[in-house]
Amino acid sequence: MIEPFKMGYTAIGGLGVFIIGMKYLSDSLQMLSGGLIRKAIASVTSNRFLAVIVGLGITCFVQSSSITTVMVVGLVNASLMELTQAIGVILGANIGTTITGWILAVKVGKYGLLLIALGVFPMLFMKNERISATAKVFVALGMIFFGLEIMSGAFKPLRSDEGFMNLMLTLDAQSLFSILGCVAIGCLMTMVIQSSSAMLGITIALAGTGAIPLHTAIALVMGENIGTTITAQLAAIGGTTGAKRAAMAHTIFNVLGVVIIVAAFSFYVSMIETFVPGDASLVDADGNRPYIAAHIAMGHTFFNVTATLVMLPFLNQLASLVCRIVPEKAESGKVSFKYIGAPGSMPVAMGISMVTEELKRMQGRVHKALRHTRSFLQRDLKKRDKFYRKVTKLEDETDVMQSEITTFTVTLMQAGSATAEQSDLAYGYIRAADELESIADYAASFCSYIRRLDKNELDFSEDGWKDLNHFFQEIFNFFAMVGKTVSICDINSQDSVYNEATRLNDLADEIRKSHLKRMKNGSCTAHAALTFSDMIVALRRIKNHTVNLYEALDGTA
Repeated sequence: MIEPFKMGYTAIGGLGVFIIGMKYLSDSLQMLSGGLIRKAIASVTSNRFLAVIVGLGITCFVQSSSITTVMVVGLVNASLMELTQAIGVILGANIGTTITGWILAVKVGKYGLLLIALGVFPMLFMKNERISATAKVFVALGMIFFGLEIMSGAFKPLRSDEGFMNLMLTLDAQSLFSILGCVAIGCLMTMVIQSSSAMLGITIALAGTGAIPLHTAIALVMGENIGTTITAQLAAIGGTTGAKRAAMAHTIFNVLGVVIIVAAFSFYVSMIETFVPGDASLVDADGNRPYIAAHIAMGHTFFNVTATLVMLPFLNQLASLVCRIVPEKAESGKVSFKYIGAPGSMPVAMGISMVTEELKRMQGRVHKALRHTRSFLQRDLKKRDKFYRKVTKLEDETDVMQSEITTFTVTLMQAGSATAEQSDLAYGYIRAADELESIADYAASFCSYIRRLDKNELDFSEDGWKDLNHFFQEIFNFFAMVGKTVSICDINSQDSVYNEATRLNDLADEIRKSHLKRMKNGSCTAHAALTFSDMIVALRRIKNHTVNLYEALDGTA
């Protein structure tokens, strides 16, 4: 006799253990991956095959296609990835997520507690991070298997319950109506749980106890493939057109694949039964079906691999279709760091990679602000206002970017499981963003001093303008040199940076002495001399913050 309350809390409890295990597995694999995820994302080019491999590899590490697709939507939203690249990564993620089914198909559920026992003490008490992370993998696998075992035990009474079996006769996936019903249930349940892996665990638990047949299980898995796309759709809400297109491409791909499978469902299931050894309907002495999990895993894998191979040559056509469905809209300037959702929804390694790319964008804006400031320094009064507006606009943008980078990075560190190396990187990036914002501030201040000259109808001597232009160019070149630590992740030698900074200090002192001589001989008025001094101080501040930028990034590339 079924006890609904007991079965309910047992099943939910088992699902909870299963989900925690999946999270532990994701966290520990990310930690063990080191900089692999970061390097993988950086390697994504227009090569669609490489994009698929990257998506597959990252999903294997994070153990969630939802996390991967949310990250991809975030990268597209931040203009760090093209739509066709994003689609390729998403296709790879669909293949990568099928590894979960094969993990669940390994029949070691009864050894789940043994794996937890082997890993829990090293995980908690070992100071070596890699050993602790490896032990966490054992604990995670143990919790996944043990959670699945608990759910299977909870569902066993269903196979003898008349009401449930009558429902399964209606949803036996033998007719088009019942197939679509199973697809809809799988889709809706995955949307609610927000994890196709968790729903796959429930499906395998039900099938393993004999509560549902193989046809029903595979139809549910097809629905889960559609349901998992809701996460990316939610992530794209409020995002750019590119982000919405990436999410839509994920949905269209999975829906089209399911439609094709539904059209030839009986043939597809028969083919899976032929491929996988063992009879899916075989019942062992304990009343369980030992081979059905492997059949479900194969059905999941074959669907995603085949759909990806078929769709890969048509990525451009899919991108064009998505662009027609989600037309371009007028968007505000892409100023701030357009990350998607809470930072806790993505791996720390991926979050740090996104901050790295955003710092490159921020450095580019500061470089542009300095370039416009150099143009503003020229003595053609007719063109100055245009460059002043550009500099102040860029200064406002860097204020927003610095604030959002800091907020995002701090939240990422608090929400994720960061290594000591990742924490050091995060601190360096927060400091670097602050230094870049300060440089933009002083560039705007420098321009305001020139406007002061214009307003008060003041001027410098020819030698004064020559010194000022020369010193500005030297500071600009120094920033460009140190800026390579952001743009190409290459740290210059400390000696060259500090020697150049010392030389600039000496040059500033020489310019100051020349300036004092001009004041004494009367070639520069007192008011103009004060403005000249303020401008030299602003340039020295830019130099100081550039040195600080180097120190913030030293060792983080």
